[in-house]
Amino acid sequence: MNIALRNLRGPAAALALLLAPLVLSGCGPSSEAPLAGARIGGPFALTDQNGKRMTDQALAGKYRIMYFGYSYCPDVCPTDLALITAGLKAFEAKAPALAAKVQPVFVTIDPARDTPARLKTYLADFHPRLIGLTGSAAEIAAIARAYGVPYSRGEGAGDAYMMNHGNQVYLMAPDGAPIALMPTEPGRTPQDFAGELTRWVK
Repeated sequence: MNIALRNLRGPAAALALLLAPLVLSGCGPSSEAPLAGARIGGPFALTDQNGKRMTDQALAGKYRIMYFGYSYCPDVCPTDLALITAGLKAFEAKAPALAAKVQPVFVTIDPARDTPARLKTYLADFHPRLIGLTGSAAEIAAIARAYGVPYSRGEGAGDAYMMNHGNQVYLMAPDGAPIALMPTEPGRTPQDFAGELTRWVK
């Protein structure tokens, strides 16, 4: 299961467990989207890395790779973002016209530290089309809840704290419906990621 719980407890852990059947449903070779009909996603209004307000309507007509994390994450987030970047670039090399329909999106779960300027600097190391989104604590809580992403503040004093969070990567359809969880588990390759895009992006 591609969900890093990192000591989550209570409602957050329960939410992650609810996602387990959805993750497992994608294991077989089926033509139906593994997450078809799942209540994942929805409208949002956030702020991008350029300081501009952005809603989900700006992504209409695009496949979206949705990932939630934070810029101060020491390991999981940069590893996942590197795989997303390499996987999407591999898909671009194979099918540039189809890849142009895919928009990668990074949503912070640490809005207190992840300002637009911080996100712009951090995301510069990854895919050039990657959109970074932040917002108020309430706005981030709302979108994380809509996507079933558990998170909580971890240990650390002042600004030197960690965040516990799920690290599932969603592929969403042009109409905003969920399609599948993307392969980013340890051992997965950019070719695995590109292969999943080839399977679903039309």
